Amino acid sequence: MKKFLLPILLIIITTTAFTYINSTITRSVITFKTRNMGIGVDGTISGLQADVHFNPSDPATSTIDASVDANSINTDNSSRDEHLRGEDYFDVAHYPKITLKSVSFKHKNGDNYTGQFNLNIKGKSKLVDIPFTYTQTGNTSSFKGSFKLNRLDYGIGSSSLVLADEVTVNIDAGVER
Repeated sequence: MKKFLLPILLIIITTTAFTYINSTITRSVITFKTRNMGIGVDGTISGLQADVHFNPSDPATSTIDASVDANSINTDNSSRDEHLRGEDYFDVAHYPKITLKSVSFKHKNGDNYTGQFNLNIKGKSKLVDIPFTYTQTGNTSSFKGSFKLNRLDYGIGSSSLVLADEVTVNIDAGVER
């Protein structure tokens, strides 16, 4: 249940963590949220690695290629986490990484941008739009974004009357040049 939410969050975080060439990710928090039996369920995913080339003055030339460790899914419930890592959900034995690769970026206004990314979870790839904010202070840049996905699009779990299909993923990443 939560297993499908976590990989999606990781991918979103990865896509929002773009900055300048030769940058280093200094912090990242990827969270996800869904509903199970009407109750909110949330978790995190970690292990973000990214090749970030982001130019806020010319976003069309920017690229981001990121991944997270699907095995790092954490919902603060070890038995649920193991279930999510299994074949029915994230199948981490066969698909250890969730990847996100940029297709295009557009500047909206102020610090607001939108990126289109190919999100790949469990060998299934879909184009996702991720709105994000980009701010810079000195040598540190911050990317914050949020998006929703349908877990069934990626083969995470199956149709269920108790588990919601929609998962919200939030990404907050810091990058240093």
